[in-house]
Amino acid sequence: MSMPDEIEDPSSPQAPRPAADDAADSLTLATYLRLRGIAAPRGRRRRRIRDEDGENVPFAPGRDPRGLGDIVAEVTREAGWDSHLAQEDVLRRWSEVAGEQTAAHAHPVALEGGVLTVQCDSTAWAKQLSLLRAEIVTRIVRHHPDAGITGVRFIGPDVPSWKWGPRTIPGRGPRDTYG
Repeated sequence: MSMPDEIEDPSSPQAPRPAADDAADSLTLATYLRLRGIAAPRGRRRRRIRDEDGENVPFAPGRDPRGLGDIVAEVTREAGWDSHLAQEDVLRRWSEVAGEQTAAHAHPVALEGGVLTVQCDSTAWAKQLSLLRAEIVTRIVRHHPDAGITGVRFIGPDVPSWKWGPRTIPGRGPRDTYG
């Protein structure tokens, strides 16, 4: 039996090693050196794939998740619904805009051309609220600027008309009915 003159050192670069162990050891050693700050990272750097619009770039601005409220607000703004929704908000919150007592005796009935029409329980309420018109319009503009309301019109209660119905006659109609 003959013995080899030299014993091969397993750590020497000339020693044959299995391929799987070689890859694992070099990866482990490279990771260790990089984490310790001794060696620079080795390997190729990946290039980011960019779309023409830049949409496929990770960590780009605008790629964060957004809330449902933000998305709905953007859709309504793009569709041009902001003024319509603000007008509906004024009608829905009429008691906050006009006050609880006023809202108990007056309610909005129409909104055309920037003028809100409010029907009151009596002509006395309509007259009093017409004197407070400037204050009410100021509240509306301050709290709901997107509504586009520029004026408020107060009307009295609906009264029966003698000009309609199956038994109407031409002419002036009854004049002494109420007194």
